Amino acid sequence: MNAPFIRPDWPAPANILAMTTLRSGGESLPPYESFNLASHVGDGDLAVLANRARLSRLLPPGTQVQWLTQVHGADVVDAAAADTVADASWTRSPACACAVLTADCLPVLFCSREGDAVAAAHAGWRGLLDGVLENTVAAMGLEPRRIMAWLGPAIGPAAFEVGAEVRAAFLDAARVVQRAQTEACFVPSAGRPGHYLADLYALARLRLAPLGPDGVFGGGFCTFTEQDRYFSYRRDGRTGRMASLILLHSGFGFSP
Repeated sequence: MNAPFIRPDWPAPANILAMTTLRSGGESLPPYESFNLASHVGDGDLAVLANRARLSRLLPPGTQVQWLTQVHGADVVDAAAADTVADASWTRSPACACAVLTADCLPVLFCSREGDAVAAAHAGWRGLLDGVLENTVAAMGLEPRRIMAWLGPAIGPAAFEVGAEVRAAFLDAARVVQRAQTEACFVPSAGRPGHYLADLYALARLRLAPLGPDGVFGGGFCTFTEQDRYFSYRRDGRTGRMASLILLHSGFGFSP
């Protein structure tokens, strides 16, 4: 059986383990088939627990996954904190994995170039607009150019239709030097006046510009069109969630 996850293609240090799970290879029944890792979407508790147990077996022994209560906001928490109502977390502890759940929104994984800090962010368009990525970089407490980021599977620019108010909000928030680039992230939707196809990946890259031209990797996925691989809320409505997670590991007795 193929592995139920993909790994980032990025030059992260050897002690960084990162992945995004796929939708296949789990215990959940339709419409959550089958590797659903979210407990808030209506799936059976036993199936979710079984899927999370399978995920744990893919990680170094003793790893604790910090599951967040995501609210499409821009708050970031220490992964060891008791308060988990947030859309991003960060850690320097090898015993804890930062994780976010998505099914069209953009998961972004971060690590320091020295391999001593990691973070994960859930960036729907609202969180992206409100600064969840910038807040995550700030929470890591490092010079931005010491950080690299990977853009995981999200709805692609040919499938993500938004209203004119979303485009206007991003243009209003854009820095003057990025206004033309921000405008280029929205293409008029054929046959639907007042609607646009939005490029989450390009919008995220603009927000992550301080990481430098060689600091952002990934993108190019589409959860909406790649039905066999990914859950998509916009495509299916009632569906599961993938997990994108990242952690530090010692390397002793474990081969990622």
